[in-house]
Amino acid sequence: MESLKKKLVGIVGARNVIDNRDVLDSYSKDESFATPMKPWFVVKPENAAQVKELVKSARETETPLVPVSSGAPHFKGDTVPSVPQSVIVDLSGMNKIISVNRQQRMAVIEPGVTYDQLQEALAKEGMTLAVSLRPRANKSVLTSVLEMEPRLNCIHQFNYTEPLRCSEVTFGDGNQIYTGEAGNGPKDLQTQWDLGKWQVMSNGPNMMDFLRMVMQAQGSMGIVTWVSLKCELLPSIHKMYLVPAKKSVDLEDFLYKVVRVRFSDKQFIMNKACLASLLADSKEDIAKLKSELPAWVSAVGISGDILLPEMKVSAQEQDIADFAQDCGLQFLSSLPGATGEEVLARSIGTCEGKHWKQTAKGAFQDIFFITTLDKTSVFINAMYELAIEAGYPTEDLGVYIQPQHMGTSVHLEFSLPYDPENTKEAKMVKALYTVASEKMSSLGGYYARPYDIWANIQLKKDAQSYKVLQDLKGIFDPSNIMNTGKLTLK
Repeated sequence: MESLKKKLVGIVGARNVIDNRDVLDSYSKDESFATPMKPWFVVKPENAAQVKELVKSARETETPLVPVSSGAPHFKGDTVPSVPQSVIVDLSGMNKIISVNRQQRMAVIEPGVTYDQLQEALAKEGMTLAVSLRPRANKSVLTSVLEMEPRLNCIHQFNYTEPLRCSEVTFGDGNQIYTGEAGNGPKDLQTQWDLGKWQVMSNGPNMMDFLRMVMQAQGSMGIVTWVSLKCELLPSIHKMYLVPAKKSVDLEDFLYKVVRVRFSDKQFIMNKACLASLLADSKEDIAKLKSELPAWVSAVGISGDILLPEMKVSAQEQDIADFAQDCGLQFLSSLPGATGEEVLARSIGTCEGKHWKQTAKGAFQDIFFITTLDKTSVFINAMYELAIEAGYPTEDLGVYIQPQHMGTSVHLEFSLPYDPENTKEAKMVKALYTVASEKMSSLGGYYARPYDIWANIQLKKDAQSYKVLQDLKGIFDPSNIMNTGKLTLK
């Protein structure tokens, strides 16, 4: 252990190698049901060169590395070591915005850059980045896009990888490469910019798309030290409208109509439990809102940027209102308990401190996967049935439906708030989480981001793909040091 510490100090310096017991304890667990495991050290590299040396050294000593970029709390178990004697590689200190280019609408950032930090820099250039739903203030943008957290703007998501384009990766074998068009060289960003190359295309180098190796992989293939992101123009007009309904299925035709004509820039569906948690700042406010809000709400954002923004917004308002009327629904700027402005501000803004879902009871467990909009009602009905069987209060069950990839699929998310101090309730939620995860998979839910038990569930369904995954892991991480134990059958 002392010899390992000496090697780590030689790479990142003594002040960036931490073995304080309290710090190690904080990295040994998160807010999920993942089994706690204390790491040996926490190291904080300051640049990509140090990351490369850390990986090379870890391969020589067969030391498992667990990359972490976002600040605590964590909720998915992916940052908790799965094996003993692991080293946490905390990248949060690498927080430079390397480049912002308005002409190409591109930004290049390091792992520690947060949403607030990036949005502030982009706003100065008249740009913005599509966000996931109300991210934490200390959430790493790089991690968010690598793990493909669903964006709110499905009609601008031309493939699942948007807005991610190129990256710098140190794979588990110690090789550090550029992916995408950046991989065609030269291996220096400034030189590429001088040559008019802006890391826009995600395919490459040549015919190989190495970026897909590290996406949704929980750091089990390599460590990413910068990414390039496709940005959008900052809207000069931004409105949010609300469409209430008694059942989720009542909103399906409306959503299909809006997405088909490529209208709206943000769109999602929530039940009242989820929407109340999004809008409220206390348990009392959540209870009050749940008594006022309709059972289901579709939020529809409309924006205009430079070219005729007023005309664009006005035209879309009229057409979307007609779509709602054709479906027997109302297209409203406010509802009892909520306004469109409040929903917009909360959905695209960050939350300080704890996650907004912790407000209801102090803790929560999510179950999320990919399906299609027309099948969501089957999963929702099944989830409510399982909750009733388990004795979980269905009025607390949150449901969030986020269209993706130009509406071709949706991210369906169930949230189970619970009191972590109530042992009985926590055990009930853990059991429900396990049973419901299996049930959703059997109904056809696809765990594209296979955290914790979902890796076991999803990979068992496709032995051939799992064999390919094992072979690729053996090539790019031959010593099995990258987040060892993740994405493997147990």
